[in-house]
Amino acid sequence: PSEGSGDDKAVPRNILEQIVWDKEVEVSQRKAKKPLKSVVESSEHAPPARDFIGALTAAHRRNGVPALIAEVKKASPSRGVLRENFNPVGFFYSECITLSSSCAVLIITYDTTDVGNWRQVEIAQAYEKNGAACLSILTDEKHFQGSFENLETVRNSGVQCPLLCKEFVIDIWQIYYARSKGADAILLIAAVLPDLDMKYMLRICKNLGMTALIEVHDEKELDRVLRIDGVELIGINNRSLETFVVDTSNTRMLMEKRGDIIKEKGILVVGESGLFTPDDVAYVHSAGVSAV
Repeated sequence: PSEGSGDDKAVPRNILEQIVWDKEVEVSQRKAKKPLKSVVESSEHAPPARDFIGALTAAHRRNGVPALIAEVKKASPSRGVLRENFNPVGFFYSECITLSSSCAVLIITYDTTDVGNWRQVEIAQAYEKNGAACLSILTDEKHFQGSFENLETVRNSGVQCPLLCKEFVIDIWQIYYARSKGADAILLIAAVLPDLDMKYMLRICKNLGMTALIEVHDEKELDRVLRIDGVELIGINNRSLETFVVDTSNTRMLMEKRGDIIKEKGILVVGESGLFTPDDVAYVHSAGVSAV
């Protein structure tokens, strides 16, 4: 989607293209400061990656409802800043949506500009306490106000949950850097990456012991991903990254069309975006997803 970004007069066609253009600049600057060789060496000294898929599978089997990937996110292009004036005394704001006696969806948002590292430790522990199988940490700075420092802080906090680095990956540098900061899994977006890049990045993830969560939004993207060997985890996003419009029926529609192939390949599916109530979660669960 970044074709033509070298033209100073070019205008992005959609939100995703703008994010990718900005990411190209960011990654270029980061690589100039910390070359790939240095990042690779740092990743080799990171503790072994934790089993992201294993944690999701175990939670799903144990509770009988989708495993929970709790997300640390300060802001997004669709909703703006989620917590502008965070109160450190009441260190987290949560919405609990009870699904069963043993499982709940917990959404916790916080303002990273006003929270010290010790508060972030409490937040991470709150996720685990409330049943999260894994944590998703936003690392995009410009559009989501996240950071790799947040990822590293949570990793060093002592939580046992595997961590997903939720990033707009366009370069292998980001994968190695995420691993060096403690990521156990990383997001790869089919709308951003050509097939050859996805295959190459998937191999790198496997070599690093990381899980690749490959995100799709439509049938064409899903078919592309299903043709790639070694895919173990697919996320079906109900939100279009071009318009940021949400349609929760998207997961069911794609599962109805390709669910048999997904099951045959033994791929775990995550339902993403627009899930706010028990009915929403039950809806995607009935479609065949194992995590949200």
